[in-house]
Amino acid sequence: MAVLEVSVDDKLKNNSDELFTDLGLDTSTAIRIFLKAAQEYNGFPFPVNRLAGDSIRAIEDARLHRNLFGPYKTAEEAVAAMLED
Repeated sequence: MAVLEVSVDDKLKNNSDELFTDLGLDTSTAIRIFLKAAQEYNGFPFPVNRLAGDSIRAIEDARLHRNLFGPYKTAEEAVAAMLED
């Protein structure tokens, strides 16, 4: 099984964890559901529109490898980074 490592803002992670818990899922399961749905749709399983503002900057940062966190040498390092304020 492959491991997928994704860096996200702490607030986004915490809010997503809370949402998925309320839905009876953990975040990893929700991500697997998204990936399976994308395979079924042969694309995003929802409409994708032009982006503005923060979304465009986040995509540009990812492409230019700016403002990213990790990779971490161990899972413990990754968890510690997620728990930092």
